[in-house]
Amino acid sequence: MPNCKSVARLMGAGAFLLLPLLAAASDKEHCYLRDVAAPTVSSAFVLCEQGLVYATTDAGATWTAHDTGASVTLHAIAFSDEKHGIVGGQGGTLLATADGGKTWQARNAGSTEHVLALFALGDRAWAGGFDGTILFSSDGGATWTKQKAGTTMALEDIFFLDPDHGWAVGWSGTILRTADGGKNWVTIKTDAASWSLAAVYFSDLKNGWAVGFAGQLLHSSDGGATWVAQKSPTTSWLTSVAADHSNRLWIAGDDQLLFSADGGATWRGIPVQNMFVSRVFPLGDSLRALGELGILKQGGASGLEWKRDDKLVPAGAQIANSLEDAAKSTTGKLP
Repeated sequence: MPNCKSVARLMGAGAFLLLPLLAAASDKEHCYLRDVAAPTVSSAFVLCEQGLVYATTDAGATWTAHDTGASVTLHAIAFSDEKHGIVGGQGGTLLATADGGKTWQARNAGSTEHVLALFALGDRAWAGGFDGTILFSSDGGATWTKQKAGTTMALEDIFFLDPDHGWAVGWSGTILRTADGGKNWVTIKTDAASWSLAAVYFSDLKNGWAVGFAGQLLHSSDGGATWVAQKSPTTSWLTSVAADHSNRLWIAGDDQLLFSADGGATWRGIPVQNMFVSRVFPLGDSLRALGELGILKQGGASGLEWKRDDKLVPAGAQIANSLEDAAKSTTGKLP
């Protein structure tokens, strides 16, 4: 039987929130990896939507599981350093930690809308979610206030390059940008966005990419004021963008990883089986790719090969067995 998230992928972006959960959020014996934060070169925090957080402070050599105590499904995680982090999820749930995930405290979001995205930068943090909700904290997630987004579309991702310049994307091709830390968000109208967007990333104040449903891949060269649709090698759901140490750009695309070696001008795909890749993130001297049931590690002389990283095996005998069965086939490289 396919799990809830696998079914949702067939239905489209955001559909997971409209489906009944196949496993209770409080069931810590099962874990579907949902999001990740990598605040330093050697640290990363992987979120299990059932409420666990797997933490590493030694570049992935070892992982430790911490229970957030959440009683609802969690969707997003952000850390500003190795100690201070936030998780968010259904019903406006926000929890914060100041000890690297060992203990968590509930915070009052002032909203009951589902939290889908979190971004932390120093003491500042932003949360995005249903009905165009954007929440802002200036004290590391202790207190939150609402910012006016100017949209009722659900926001799937928020990215800030510095405390002032940020971008948000979401359903129905929604793109927002701000130049004052979110005091004012501007809605960007563009014909290039024909489907819902799931992730946004800027390498500098001019060049950025937004990706989403049906292989949608957009580029901006003017700070997000205008966007151009790029040729995409896939129709998969694209959900994350990151850069590696060789300045290649990488995009998580469900059953494959896309990469560009020319600054995003052209893109190629590397097939990945059995992982449902949703995030790419830096850790140590390479990138990792997050799937539902585990992570892949970038390697090979060219940096274009991906193999399952067995240092992190999520909770649950069923999931562990699935990983073992798929071990021989969960590799990705150019055909």
